[in-house]
Amino acid sequence: MSTSPFMAAINQICDEKGISKDAVIETIEAALAAAYRKDYGEPGQIITAKIHPDSGEAKFARLYNVVATEEEIEEPEAQILLSKAEKFDKKVEAGGTIELPLETHSEFGRIAAQTAKQVITQRLRETERDMLYGEFKDKEGQLINGVIQQIENGNVVVDLGKINGVVLPFDQIKNERYYSGQRLKVFVKTVEETSRGPRILVSRSEIGLVQGLFENEVPEIASGSVEIKGIAREAGSRSKVAVFTSQSGLDPVGSCVGQRGSRIQAILAELGEEKIDIILWDENEVQYIINALSPAKVSKVKLDKKEQRAKVYVPEDQFSLAIGTGGQNVRLASKLTGWSLDFEKVNPGETEEEVIVEEVKVVETPTEEAPKEEKPKAKAVKKAKTTEKKAKTIKTTEKAE
Repeated sequence: MSTSPFMAAINQICDEKGISKDAVIETIEAALAAAYRKDYGEPGQIITAKIHPDSGEAKFARLYNVVATEEEIEEPEAQILLSKAEKFDKKVEAGGTIELPLETHSEFGRIAAQTAKQVITQRLRETERDMLYGEFKDKEGQLINGVIQQIENGNVVVDLGKINGVVLPFDQIKNERYYSGQRLKVFVKTVEETSRGPRILVSRSEIGLVQGLFENEVPEIASGSVEIKGIAREAGSRSKVAVFTSQSGLDPVGSCVGQRGSRIQAILAELGEEKIDIILWDENEVQYIINALSPAKVSKVKLDKKEQRAKVYVPEDQFSLAIGTGGQNVRLASKLTGWSLDFEKVNPGETEEEVIVEEVKVVETPTEEAPKEEKPKAKAVKKAKTTEKKAKTIKTTEKAE
């Protein structure tokens, strides 16, 4: 059977709006039923319409709810007694429904046609909204491509294809310049359903943007061979990314950098002037903190697990590097590891043994009546005789004995 002009129009609507044919037909059936009730029915009647999928011919019916007794009838236009319903269908039961065919009218009045048009327009708009909401709700927390359409009142409007997204001022990267027609990747932060359709908030400053870029550029992360354990970010300035793998022979940091830095360069190109430190995650908390503070070199770390604080000993020439410009390195390392970090300088020439002695002195201050069992402290100091400070420490200890 050839397709009627009516069904051809429906197919065109489906192609233009990107919605399913079933949804459009259902919408039109509801519109035709509403128009039929307005012209030929009464308020309260339940009218249904069915459209043939090929010919487009509409058939109408009146739906009744079947009740057993007259006392149960509350809506005469929508209910029918079982005894009357059985005249049309002997298998019908109380509590069920029955449809009685109505005369088909090919032409509706002007008001009915206008009603049908309004209902069709409204339903199509609602269907389109629902489809857009569902599509982008599934993309929440993901990275997508967009083109900047315009900038108004500090908000950046991004064309995402079927709908626009908005980058609010606090989701923008500081000092990043935006202009109409600019192509960029954005992180889908939230998708909200409103009366005007979906409202999509996208971001350039979220941690998820960095994670998404790594997943796109590093196949080992996308496949799960390399895992991102944590990200600390100050958008537009610097990020620290902790990576880990359980596969022997696979270098997680090298995988992220790529051959001759190709992968990390592609990521940095999307972030502008932002720098990225890729560090190796370690289940040992001390080693993880040391890695997180790179590129600074750390002599020793002492943990206070009760207060979730760590005391970090660094050589004097590494102190500024460990703190970073404006304290940035220590802030990012603290966010990444979850530890509050305190720093103490280690004087030039001091060995690790001296740092340990200094640490013991802070925790346990010896008294004048120290028992003889504390001699191991002096023994620990005697291990290092390379500086004058050690020699003085030994003499002081021996004198106390």
